[in-house]
Amino acid sequence: MSVKAWTYLFVGLSFCLYMFIAWRSRVRDTGGFYVAGRGVPAIANGMATAADWMSAASFISMAGLISTMGYSGGVYLMGWTGGYVLLALLLAPYLRKFGQFTVPDFIGDRYESAIARLVAVLCAVFISFVYVAGQMRGVGVVFSRFLEVDINVGVIIGMAIVFVYATLGGMKGITWTQVAQYWVLITAFLIPAIAISIKLTGQPLPQIGMGSPLVGDVAGSGMYLLDKLNLINADLGFASYTEPFTSPKWGKLNVFCVTLALMVGTAGLPHVIVRFYTVKTVAAARWSAFWALLFISALYLTAPATAAFARYYMIESIQGRSSEQLPQWFANWEETGLILWLDDGDGKLRYSARNDNEVFRSGPLSRAEIAELASAHQLWINSGASSVDPRNRGKAATTSGADGRLALRKKGLSGPDRDIIVLATPEMAELSGWIVALIAAGGLAAALSTASGLLLVISSGVAHDLYFRLINPAASEARRLAVSRATIGVAVVVAGIFGIYPPGFVAEVVAFAFGLAASSFFPILVLGIFSKRVGTIPAVSGMLAGIGFTAAYIIGNRFFGMPAWCFGISAQGIGTVGMIVNFAVTLGLTPFFSPPSTQVQDMIDRIREPEDAPPAVAIETASEH
Repeated sequence: MSVKAWTYLFVGLSFCLYMFIAWRSRVRDTGGFYVAGRGVPAIANGMATAADWMSAASFISMAGLISTMGYSGGVYLMGWTGGYVLLALLLAPYLRKFGQFTVPDFIGDRYESAIARLVAVLCAVFISFVYVAGQMRGVGVVFSRFLEVDINVGVIIGMAIVFVYATLGGMKGITWTQVAQYWVLITAFLIPAIAISIKLTGQPLPQIGMGSPLVGDVAGSGMYLLDKLNLINADLGFASYTEPFTSPKWGKLNVFCVTLALMVGTAGLPHVIVRFYTVKTVAAARWSAFWALLFISALYLTAPATAAFARYYMIESIQGRSSEQLPQWFANWEETGLILWLDDGDGKLRYSARNDNEVFRSGPLSRAEIAELASAHQLWINSGASSVDPRNRGKAATTSGADGRLALRKKGLSGPDRDIIVLATPEMAELSGWIVALIAAGGLAAALSTASGLLLVISSGVAHDLYFRLINPAASEARRLAVSRATIGVAVVVAGIFGIYPPGFVAEVVAFAFGLAASSFFPILVLGIFSKRVGTIPAVSGMLAGIGFTAAYIIGNRFFGMPAWCFGISAQGIGTVGMIVNFAVTLGLTPFFSPPSTQVQDMIDRIREPEDAPPAVAIETASEH
């Protein structure tokens, strides 16, 4: 069977499974729609949480980041997994015992403020739209390559699938669909990694294979894989693949700040937190975090090996070859526009650090073809050694570089698009067609699982926290459910539009989303649980200060050329400073304002009591005697 036939089979079977689960899990009440009736077992919730978190970014992009960044890419592994430790210790069990539906629910009730609830809703909706737009685009990329349909058609298909099972079953349907999607995506990620590890190093465990010598008739046989990558990087002018802190951008302070921002951002993301509302007990919420971290580790501990294998194959299979000698994988992906090369006249492909705007494209092009390609793929052109004014983004203009080369760059792209690394690696390694197709099914499962969770956060934020809590508290159950489903429909359309017409700053906004969660939700949730003294005004002021500082820094740095004036901390890590600002403002203002009401303080005591503790009244009565 061809790769296309295998892809249709795997994708078709997985989609049928998702639709069947959604049909069997359909709900008719808001409890089932928002929190799956609070009846999900801890281990199943752990799988669903893992699938919800491991989005297209984790499945498709993370290994690509590590492949191109080397050691520095480890910040994503540490940050994204470390956030679950914070969730398990500081947030999940307490929010579950609070017993409501959403994160804005807790913030609004704990701080007794409609303004706090509204700010929380806006933050949750904004963060969710940022992520869901990326998932929709990821669906389109997978469909474009493996099913040979237009990217926009792929986005529309993804929209339809998510809309059906998200509106039918709500959180209940999404949860059990995500359980199935976890096994699809983890199988699709591990099988190619194991096969490539055996082929390159003879080791069945990719984690061991990454640190083993190359075997067989591959280039560099007998040399350790990581030593070979260091040698390749040195030959091409890149920094060492395995050495830490090789550039000012990824110095010790930046690595610390980015890692911490990703950790607290993860712990503050509403679509992750809401998963812990679906279990039966507080103990189950803790176990859910344990199981989620365990299931996530299966992919995250394999990603560095996949990244190393991909970098080896990507460079060795094309470096110095003429267009007639290119492997088939290159031709396949070239059609998507995600891997491009502009020949400098000698007919051979080279990848080097000499020009960080360089991307792959086979064959020489005329100026007219260059302009047409630039327009079709939203590319911009510059000289081989010069910098580019961001105001010229998207414009086709050519100049000659120091070596006479015309460099063609896609926005945010240096070399091959990082999003193709995982998807293309099985083809680079010339694995069987069914393994290549399995990757497509896994990528779609990762994107769709996260998209559905994010859409539910948007729906609950608008229908429950905004409509029911602030606009129409007398709304019936049926009315609230109808508004929830209608909101998902609108959100799917908006997400699809972003997927079809992605804004040029999507990559930058991802960093903004993490910074926003780190500097707003995390501090206000932690203080709301562990401090009975923090009142409404300090909390709202701290949240607005954290958001304001983080947003101003990221927007100024990314879009207006503002230098990284805060100790050289990058926009990706500034959420750490924003979090500190939030804590400082909140705690600094607290002594000057009244504490929360007695009812709120009693609520804090209640959610912090161990499950098997006797009631507070009984304790007091016993002490009197």
